[in-house]
Amino acid sequence: MKQLEDIHRQAIEYTKMKIYEDIDYYLGANEQMLSFSQYIKDRAPFLAQVWQNVWSNKATNKLSRFHKKEYLKKKNYVIEDMNKKTLNQAFRKEVIEFRPLNVNSLLHSIFEDQPEKWAKRYAYARERYLQEEKERQIKQERYAYQEFLCEEAEQWLSKNSENLFLTLRHKLALKLKTDLTNRVKYHETESRYLEEPLVEVGPFVVDDYPRVEDFFEEFTGNLHKVMIKNKWYFEYETYYFEYEQMVGETLHTLIQQALLLQLGQDHIDKYQSLFHHSLTGEKLLDLIDWEDLIPNALGRIMEDYVNDLLTIANEDFDLEEQRSLYEIQIKERKMKRKQEERERRQKEEQQQRMLNDIFASAYESRKNIYQKFVLHIGETNTGKTFQALEKMKAAPSGLYLAPLRLLALEVYEKLNNEGTPCSLKTGEEERETSGATHLACTVEMFYEKDDYDVIVIDESQMISDKDRGYAWFKAITKANAGEVHIIASKNAEAMLLQLIGDSNVEIHRYKREAPLEVDSEEFTLKNVKEGDALICFSRKRVLETASMLQRKGHQVSMIYGSMPPETRKKQVNRFTAGQSDVIVSTDAIGMGLNLPIRRIVFLETEKFDGTKRRTLTSQEVKQIAGRAGRKGIYPVGRVAFFDRIKLMSGLLSQVDAPIESFAIAPTSAIFDRFLLYYRDLGKFFELWDLFESPKGTKKATLSEERELYELVRGTEIEARMPLKDLYSFLHLPFSKKEADLIRQWEQTMYSIIDHEELPEPRLRNRNLEDLEYSYKAIGLHLLFLYKLGQHTEAIYWERVRDDISNHVFERLDDDIANMKKTCKRCGKSLAWDHAFNICDDCHKNQPSRRRRYYKR
Repeated sequence: MKQLEDIHRQAIEYTKMKIYEDIDYYLGANEQMLSFSQYIKDRAPFLAQVWQNVWSNKATNKLSRFHKKEYLKKKNYVIEDMNKKTLNQAFRKEVIEFRPLNVNSLLHSIFEDQPEKWAKRYAYARERYLQEEKERQIKQERYAYQEFLCEEAEQWLSKNSENLFLTLRHKLALKLKTDLTNRVKYHETESRYLEEPLVEVGPFVVDDYPRVEDFFEEFTGNLHKVMIKNKWYFEYETYYFEYEQMVGETLHTLIQQALLLQLGQDHIDKYQSLFHHSLTGEKLLDLIDWEDLIPNALGRIMEDYVNDLLTIANEDFDLEEQRSLYEIQIKERKMKRKQEERERRQKEEQQQRMLNDIFASAYESRKNIYQKFVLHIGETNTGKTFQALEKMKAAPSGLYLAPLRLLALEVYEKLNNEGTPCSLKTGEEERETSGATHLACTVEMFYEKDDYDVIVIDESQMISDKDRGYAWFKAITKANAGEVHIIASKNAEAMLLQLIGDSNVEIHRYKREAPLEVDSEEFTLKNVKEGDALICFSRKRVLETASMLQRKGHQVSMIYGSMPPETRKKQVNRFTAGQSDVIVSTDAIGMGLNLPIRRIVFLETEKFDGTKRRTLTSQEVKQIAGRAGRKGIYPVGRVAFFDRIKLMSGLLSQVDAPIESFAIAPTSAIFDRFLLYYRDLGKFFELWDLFESPKGTKKATLSEERELYELVRGTEIEARMPLKDLYSFLHLPFSKKEADLIRQWEQTMYSIIDHEELPEPRLRNRNLEDLEYSYKAIGLHLLFLYKLGQHTEAIYWERVRDDISNHVFERLDDDIANMKKTCKRCGKSLAWDHAFNICDDCHKNQPSRRRRYYKR
């Protein structure tokens, strides 16, 4: 085997080298030459083992696995199931017998009976040993001297670090004075937004910077590179980085010069003789950890007052004078800091008292022990609302608070049809009924100073909603009635009991009379039957599904969030009257709509929540699924899922965790108290951020109101309109994500301060989306009209809105009859059950997505 032969030759040569190294070490360490026979005797264990070690290691490491197997096969080994470790062990054991080398024979052939050759080897080994010993002594002497230099440098640095700092401080003071005098200030921006060029403000104003750290946040006007997560980025440079670099460079120079001066010429000469090159300050710095001084010195400088540094910048540098002045400034700084701390605490205490005065008292639990609360607790579709409304109807006066305008409208019509005069108020419409003692309105329209015999608050578990929950909190805690009926799901019970405090409480618990059963098979659109409600989570999917079902011969009703309530009501009536056999809806069906639904079908199990797509929650599944089943029509409510049946069934049967927090927002009373302190709406939002909400509550972000306010901040609207009126207009309930509606709001605000007629809403009717937008635009216009008391004008626009609602109803049927599913890129027709909104060809040809990195 040629490979093994080559390895064998290499092993022999390597063994000889190891033996000669051993002989040299053995002979060189002795002043007198030892004999060859004495060497053989003393090193017998090494000589016996050296060949075996060299040969087995080289053969095992250098021979391929294939050749090892071939070698072992010739030795009658079964190698099929051998792992690597076993194979090497077996090979090592066998290969040791392959042409063994007799080391003793090899040595005797070289040195036996040749004393002159052995003596020559001794002379070579002794000379080499003595040379290495000399080099070791020189290295040891150099090391010891380096240790001496290091100790001297560190001792000096320890003794003189304060002197270094004072020298550095004076140099930085001179630079600070120059920068504040000669350089310019730039407008504040994000340091990495290089696409936004820096804009000059003008010269620096010293009084704007109490401490040096305040000045260090300003931009120098230059760019610099920073490393973030192992990547380099460019950003605008602040003075912090410029001064940090100066601190490092200055200390580097000062320490070098001082250390060389401290050591003196004798030590410099000694270093030259030992190392054969000059001693430099750079080499001395390499011996000590001087760089730790940089952050320490920079941190101390940042704590300095700017005026203190400007004071020393006006003085020539004298170390003792600087030390004395610094000690005085430190004492003054401590006194100043104590004063600042006292002022800060006083300011915080005053601010906290103000915050408590403005906000805190508005969020206390109820203490009225004479008021009666009736809790109606149960699942969806259990008759809770019906029982509460019966109590309200029987009372001399009553108020119904709904989560949706549609539900308020339904109760308004129900009470009037049943002989109880009732008015309606939703912000977008007001309908006065002659002799009415009852009122149906949306929960946001609740006014705490109105008095009723009975108030009904529906869907009160929404108190935990981050955007609207504050309206339920206000209604529950401020309800002014002898009897308050609160309708909620089971998981809200504990929170509601906590809110109503020590009041008289009566609890009614409801159970479904029509149990829910889950279909065991995954649903397909071929299995649609009469009485089904198909649930998806986008308007587009609702229309596509309805169109597909209609083509298959079904009569379809539709419900989605942006649909006008009147149109929604007509769609619901069609289904209730049997004019349509199937309904397709978003999760808008899950609140307040009691329909004769045989089966709820989830076509999707995920929804986009405004941030990301996520799986439905247990409460969402229950709220929607609970609409299945109707007493007297469908004794069992069925639920089906398009996929993930096991997961969804688990969510449906899961016991919901109790609601542990609820949303709060500023009330009108809070704003009145704020106006006693400030007349600045921006300050109000600032204080709302500072206010720490009570335990178990979460503050409304007021993000939409803030965005509207930014539109009018600093404009004539803010200057000329009373703050309370402006604040109330910011809260108008309209879709603040639509740019055209925001523009309409802004134009109307200008017309109000100019005492002009309100601009009419722009109406569009090219397609269904236009009609739905026009409906919302009129809704916003009506919000202004009712708020300004222009009821006569509002009646006209309500009629226009009703006409648009009728057009939407008619257009829906036309649109879904003609709807096609097409690729959003090429327009090619797609099958209704195609899983994506682009065709296969477009998907195949689209460019691959690459991760983008911020680079400049």
